[in-house]
Amino acid sequence: MTAGTSSKSLPAVTPRGPGHRFVLYGDACSGLPGALHEGTFAAVNAVVRRLDPQPEFIVFPGDEITGLTRDEAALRDQWRHWFEVEMAWLDRSRIPLFHTTANHTTYDPISERVFAEVMAHLPRNGPPGQEGLSYWVRRGDLLMVFVHTLWYGLGGEGHVETEWLDATLAAHADARVKLVIGHHPVFPVNGFAGAFQRDIGPPHAAPFWDALKRHGVFAYLCSHILAFDVQVHDGILQVCTAGAGTAHRMPEGVEYLHCLTAAIDGQGMRYRVLDIEGTVREALSWPPTLPPAAGWMELAAGEQPAPDGEPAAAGPVPAALRAWRFTGIAAQDAAARQTLVSARGDGAAIAPLWIGISGPDQRLTVSISLSPNPGRSPHYWHGPALTPGQPFDLTLALHGGMGPGGVLWRQGDDGPWSTLEGASASGPEMLPALPRWTVGHGDGGPDDRRFLGRGLRVTTVLAPQEPV
Repeated sequence: MTAGTSSKSLPAVTPRGPGHRFVLYGDACSGLPGALHEGTFAAVNAVVRRLDPQPEFIVFPGDEITGLTRDEAALRDQWRHWFEVEMAWLDRSRIPLFHTTANHTTYDPISERVFAEVMAHLPRNGPPGQEGLSYWVRRGDLLMVFVHTLWYGLGGEGHVETEWLDATLAAHADARVKLVIGHHPVFPVNGFAGAFQRDIGPPHAAPFWDALKRHGVFAYLCSHILAFDVQVHDGILQVCTAGAGTAHRMPEGVEYLHCLTAAIDGQGMRYRVLDIEGTVREALSWPPTLPPAAGWMELAAGEQPAPDGEPAAAGPVPAALRAWRFTGIAAQDAAARQTLVSARGDGAAIAPLWIGISGPDQRLTVSISLSPNPGRSPHYWHGPALTPGQPFDLTLALHGGMGPGGVLWRQGDDGPWSTLEGASASGPEMLPALPRWTVGHGDGGPDDRRFLGRGLRVTTVLAPQEPV
C-alpha cells in the first residue's frame, strides 16, 4: 500500500484560542528494513509531514516496532532503525514524541529494560519498578499521564496499576485538561473483545476508569485494536487509533491506515482522521452541543412523517446529532420487545432504526439495519435497564460523526454521555434519510411491539454540530 504522491500541505486542526495542537497515531510494527510495515508506516508519516502547522508534540501509544524477539541485539536494531531511519525526518528537539509501552515492545523483563533505555529522553517519574515505562508530562494547563498496561511485575498483558495513576491525577488537580494514554483499550472496539489480550483486564478496568472519573480526565487515548474508534463512557472519551502502519485491519474492508490531527482547548477536543491520501475520513468536535430540552419538538403517539422533513436519525451528514428524550413509567412485568420510536425508510423490508426496550430486565436497546448490507441481520446496541413500575427519564442520541460509538445515552437532559454496548464496526453514520416513524409501537401497526408501560412522552431535536 502506498501513499498518494501529493506534497500539498494539509490543514492541521488548531485550538480555538489558547490550547494545544498535536498528532496522535500508533501501531506501526515496523523497525525492519525493507519489510512490509516500513512502507505502510512511511505512507502514514508522509501525511503527518504535510500538516500545516506542524504539531506541538506527537503522542504514539505503542507498537512502534515489530519486536517480539528474545534476541536483545535484534530488538535494539529494530529500535535503532525506527528512530534513526524511519523517524529521521522528525526534529524531536522541536516536536517532542511521547510513547507508551505495548505488546510488541514490552513483552518480558528484557524488552521492558530495553524500552526504558531507548526511551531515555522520557521522564523517570513513574511508580517504583516502572521507571521509564510509566510517566507523566505537564505542558502548562495540560497533564498527560502515560500508563503501562502490560506491566510484567503485575502479571503482564492487560494488567495496569492504578494507585500511582490516582495519586498523580490528584497531585495535578489544577490541570485544566487531563489526558491518560495507554496501549490497551478499556472498552472493546468493533466487537474485538478479550480480557487482558485485547482489553485491560477486569480486576483493573473498573478501578482504572473510576480514577479517570474521579479526577475529571477528559479522554483516554489508546491503540492496540487495529482500527480507529471513538466512544464515550461516563462523559470521558476513549479514542483508539491503531493505523500507523500495521497492515492488518480489525475488520478488513472497514478500517484503514490513518493518523489524527487534533487540538484541545477551553471548549473541548476536536480532531480529523486522515488516511494515507490525506483525505478526512472521520472528524469530531467534543463535547456535543444540544439546545435546551424545553425547546425540543414533542412527538405524538402513532405513525407520522419525520418532523419538518428531517431524517429520523443522524442521516448522511456526519456533523449532526439526533436526540430523543423519553419519559414515562416502565411496565411492571414485561419481557417482550417494547417500542419507543421506530423509523422506516421507503421500501425498507425491516425498520432501519428501532429504539425500544427488550428482555425481562427491560433494557434500552437500539437496532440499526445498516443500508450497505441488505439482507443482513440488524446490529444491536444495549444500554441501561429500567426499573419495573418506576419512572424513567432517558435521552438517546445518534451522532453521525462517531461511528459505532455514536449510539449514546444519558440520564435526563444533563447527565454525562455514554456509548451503548455494541459489537459493530459501523454505526448511525450508515443510516439513510428516514421519512416515516412511529411512536409507542413498531412499524407493523399499533399492536407491533407496543410500549407496555404508561405515560410515554417523546421529544426530539436535530442539532448540527460544529464542523472540524
